Amino acid sequence: MLPPPTPPLIAPSLLAADFARLKEEVVAVERAGADWLHLDVMDGHFVPNITFGPLVVKALRPHTKMPLDVHLMIAPADPYITAFAEAGADHISVHPESGPHLHRTLQHIRSLGKKAGVVLNPATPIESIVNVLDLTDLIMVMTVNPGFGGQAFLSSQLSKIAALRRLIDDTGRDIVLQIDGGITAQTAPAVLEAGATCLIAGTAVFGAPDYAASITAIRNAAPAPLPELGASSGG
Repeated sequence: MLPPPTPPLIAPSLLAADFARLKEEVVAVERAGADWLHLDVMDGHFVPNITFGPLVVKALRPHTKMPLDVHLMIAPADPYITAFAEAGADHISVHPESGPHLHRTLQHIRSLGKKAGVVLNPATPIESIVNVLDLTDLIMVMTVNPGFGGQAFLSSQLSKIAALRRLIDDTGRDIVLQIDGGITAQTAPAVLEAGATCLIAGTAVFGAPDYAASITAIRNAAPAPLPELGASSGG
């Protein structure tokens, strides 16, 4: 499969940043060449961790020109979408499992002038989103189980990424295909070969001594043949 022709977008995940220095961390990754800032919102219910809410998004908004890419790992998600939009989120992504009416949820996000995304957990089938592609600006594939950073990349999800690439191409729509979980310069080649256009990286960026070098290494990773499915690599 031929990968998309342009370099992928790189979206460092704030989950891996130093929470005592969030403003400085955001400024640093923007200067290092990041395209978007990814914010994982967790509620301790939908996933087994708690992170931050709209107030943190609002506090960071004045300090960066990067689009704020907000991933809601919360249930229910609907009651909080307006608050995140008003706080300054540019993209808001939800899981099909986080509410009863995904179509309505995506309509609501778009009505607020934001880009709408859907997120597929490792066990979530592609079929759950085929009827809402006309309302979808981003599709995120989780290549770890959501809730914690620093997990090993699940290469079992590469076939899902490739299938989504074909589905997106068939629609003719400009849908960003994001990958989140265990992304490093070592795992990026297979993900790019499968057709990803945006790579979300947490510890691979914020855990590196040189943010710019790490971002460049991930962005410039050459697409490579897909490994045997079922193996895990990275972290």
